[in-house]
Amino acid sequence: MATKSPAVELEVGHRTVRISNPDRVYFPARGETKLDLVNYYLSVGDGIVRALRERPCMLHRFPEGVAGEKVHQKRVPHGAPPWLDTVRVEFPRYNRHAYELCVTELAQVIWAVQMSTVEFHPWNSRRADTEKPDEWRIDLDPGPACDYATVRRVAHVAHEVLDDLGAVGWPKTSGGKGVHIYVRIEPNWGFQDVRRAALAFAHEVERRAPDDVTTAWWRKDRDPAQLFVDYNQNARDHTIASAYSVRGVPEGRVSAPIAWNEIDDAEPGDFTIATMPARFAELGDLHEGIDDAVFAIDELLQWADRDGVDPGEPDD
Repeated sequence: MATKSPAVELEVGHRTVRISNPDRVYFPARGETKLDLVNYYLSVGDGIVRALRERPCMLHRFPEGVAGEKVHQKRVPHGAPPWLDTVRVEFPRYNRHAYELCVTELAQVIWAVQMSTVEFHPWNSRRADTEKPDEWRIDLDPGPACDYATVRRVAHVAHEVLDDLGAVGWPKTSGGKGVHIYVRIEPNWGFQDVRRAALAFAHEVERRAPDDVTTAWWRKDRDPAQLFVDYNQNARDHTIASAYSVRGVPEGRVSAPIAWNEIDDAEPGDFTIATMPARFAELGDLHEGIDDAVFAIDELLQWADRDGVDPGEPDD
């Protein structure tokens, strides 16, 4: 039986975080370990904290590394350190609630990694009012036969529509085959209104790129060579990996902020826990200004009214 590697203690800000099994291999493609994952998150600390700050956060845990079982964890476990921040969120459909991690400092991220978290999936609202999103998420989700050239083309179309609206979009790779674009919005609307606005936007992108884009909700109704603009990622309690979140794949890919002028050249596989620390050290957080670029969705809601947009229930 293999012996466990001795734990290490790290000073993170003014906290001490103990990392058990630091040598356990988490990413088999290059052999990176749990401690390598910790060091990655330390290297992008300002970015990951900005992406998660004060948001309810679901943790995707891989206790045996990414080749093993994935655990979706909403609740902070009993026995967690008292300096963790949490927020209570309600799940009315099930008459339940959970206290979810609500990151306010880097040590809380590193604690989550100690708990075998690889991916961080925050809500698009914050604890001041969890029912009022302040982040509109544009998920460019390619179908199974859709190539990355199509993703690039649609990203540029989405950028054009955002420019026409006077909205600033902040793109990032998904860490998979797609691209996400985030827009800060005024937290004046509920999830259903933000979804309506997101669908109205998606329809406009589809109108401008009908050969490349679909907004059909049912997978069976989509051309697999098209890209789905997934407006439903703005539904309540629907989450996607944050900026700087590592993804649970053997290569340790990262959902990486990119500049608009990188869309045509950047490949999703360029951004991993091996390459991102140097990139972050050179460029800093490309989403640093996101909180200062706040957009009002009123015009999108007018588009939704004009077009009779009804996104239905999130699980339709």
